[in-house]
Amino acid sequence: MRKNNKLVIYQMFPRLFTNTNVSNTFNGTIEQNGVGKMNDIDGKALESLKDLGVTHMWYTGVIEHATKTDYTQYGIQSSNPHVVKGNAGSPYAIRDYYDIDPDIAVDVPNRIHEFENLVNRTHDNDMKVIIDFVPNHVAREYHSDAKPSGVEDLGATDDKGMFFSPSNNFFYITGKEFAPNVDLGQGNDRYVEFPAKATGNDCYNEHPGVNDWYETVKLNYGVDPWNGCHYFSPIPSTWQKMCDILLYWASKGVDGFRCDMAHMVPVDFWHWAIAKVKEAYPSVVFIAELYDVGIYHNYIHYGGFDYLYDKVNLYDRLCEIVKYGSPASALTECWQRVDGLQGHMLNFLENHDELRVASPQLFGSAEKAFPALLVSATMSTSPFMVYQGQELGENAAGAMGFSGDDGRTSIFDYCSIPTLVRWYNNGNCGIQKLNNKERKIRAFYKKVLRLCNGEKAISEGAFFDLMYVNYHNLNPNKQYLYLRHYENETLLIAVNFDSQDAIVYADIPQHAVDFLKIDSGTYFMKELISGKQKTVEFSSNAKFELHIPAHNGVVWKIVK
Repeated sequence: MRKNNKLVIYQMFPRLFTNTNVSNTFNGTIEQNGVGKMNDIDGKALESLKDLGVTHMWYTGVIEHATKTDYTQYGIQSSNPHVVKGNAGSPYAIRDYYDIDPDIAVDVPNRIHEFENLVNRTHDNDMKVIIDFVPNHVAREYHSDAKPSGVEDLGATDDKGMFFSPSNNFFYITGKEFAPNVDLGQGNDRYVEFPAKATGNDCYNEHPGVNDWYETVKLNYGVDPWNGCHYFSPIPSTWQKMCDILLYWASKGVDGFRCDMAHMVPVDFWHWAIAKVKEAYPSVVFIAELYDVGIYHNYIHYGGFDYLYDKVNLYDRLCEIVKYGSPASALTECWQRVDGLQGHMLNFLENHDELRVASPQLFGSAEKAFPALLVSATMSTSPFMVYQGQELGENAAGAMGFSGDDGRTSIFDYCSIPTLVRWYNNGNCGIQKLNNKERKIRAFYKKVLRLCNGEKAISEGAFFDLMYVNYHNLNPNKQYLYLRHYENETLLIAVNFDSQDAIVYADIPQHAVDFLKIDSGTYFMKELISGKQKTVEFSSNAKFELHIPAHNGVVWKIVK
């Protein structure tokens, strides 16, 4: 890969990705609905994703998490079903930070080697590997049976008589039994926890509700929640244990970590831990799931993160434009809000937490998201992420079990993804069984994703917003224009959020010509999505005639 490669991340649940069982019985077991395996993510599947334009695979749910499926025959302690969400369980309720989830292994005792082989296959296909690091909480019955020799388990030496101690890994509701507003069972089947531990979403009492993260336990990073006092010296036990986990997976060839709910963990921990990991593995990438623009700078410049989710800025604004008709011109505020940090933003239209763009609950159509896709993927040098099946127009129709019919692909249940079943085609990995609409959607994604690193103006170039000189030339509620430029190549990108085609006569201001150091003259232009070509006179006095299809965009490449 080129050193300045723009990250194009593909988020994949191995549990779902290669599951070809199409029964999708509501609340079905693993025997009824099947499960995908790491071994089935073979060279052919990875080669096809690489060809799509992907540079990094984010394998979600590979670490062992709580589940209702019984693996005690393999020496894996079972989970009480009353503190597991769905039959498969949440991949964010980690049971053992040092183990691979048995669901996705063909040979369960050999599961760590199957993961290592997946890492190697990914690298052989010139892509890098990202996995989740879940630092804020663990499953209620956390226990590591795969930890290396000499490693002390989380909570093993806690003083359970103290609500807070800097030496403890958990917070204890002393003298109280765990009593959430959910069924904990009866008799020998009943889940009993005494004293109760604080719940993962900062619920510091024994009564979390059904909408709380009741299946998880909050980790203690040395901050007393009652008074906010920090106890960071000496280094808290939790810090050391979690840093050791990062180093363990980095030693397995993992190239990056997507850090779940990073803002719920003290930035001081990240400052310390990321430096420790990068000292040993300098190229490892850290991505923060973060939902507060006000702390972006701190988590980059002090915390040490390479990239941050830009959910509450660009993603939310794009959704407002497509779904509710907010003005497209408001996108200018998005890059201004993160000016100086744009290259550190992780852009996306889907992930496991967000609604599918094609779902009735969001846009109702994958094609309506095309202009948002172009903006999100090409506006800056920052990474862009695609969620499995997004490139096929997956709409997550129907309820699979715990999560209900909510416009999201369930992360809690055993099920398959219909569009991916057709694309995977029992390992053939092609478009043969896709319908025409799915083929067109995938073809559009392929063009856009391959532009991300096929054009240096996108992967390495400067950005210039053209809206301030073009309000009179277009409908600012529906169209948005900008330039990307690198050396002698310029891209003029225009998107149209309208349901009608648009014709725009765009001005290029002298400031853009000077700032980007573009010489006036005659230029050859090629539209990189449709393939159309023309020759134009480029100067600050010229107007560019742009025909922009409905719910789409154009990328004109200008080369002298």
